Amino acid sequence: MANDKDPITCHVLDTSVGKPAKGIRVKLEGGHAPLKTFESLTDDDGRVKAWLPYSNIHSSGDVPTYTLEDVLSEVQDNSTWTLRFDTGSYFGEANTFFPEVLVNFTVLKGQHYHVPLLLSPYSYSTYRGS
Repeated sequence: MANDKDPITCHVLDTSVGKPAKGIRVKLEGGHAPLKTFESLTDDDGRVKAWLPYSNIHSSGDVPTYTLEDVLSEVQDNSTWTLRFDTGSYFGEANTFFPEVLVNFTVLKGQHYHVPLLLSPYSYSTYRGS
């Protein structure tokens, strides 16, 4: 990869404390059927810059080796993707109204997408970043 970031990145800021949200598990799912799933954790700055193929405990066989760039290169026009932020684990299930935040968006081939999430225990907002 010529660049240090994947074509889809995200950034989570915890507005209740005014700091980046470190250690939030994020899943990215999309493409065309069969959908591909990736996962990552937000870093110390609350960012996800790279994704690993998701493999759950019930999967058998080899670990998936495709990359996000591989999947996006197969898309002809556009595709729908979903970011799933595990906010319940971050705040604690009893401490948030939103145990999971889902953000659905459309990806056009060849573009970079940055999706920031502004988060607190009882609200969130998002937008297309740069």
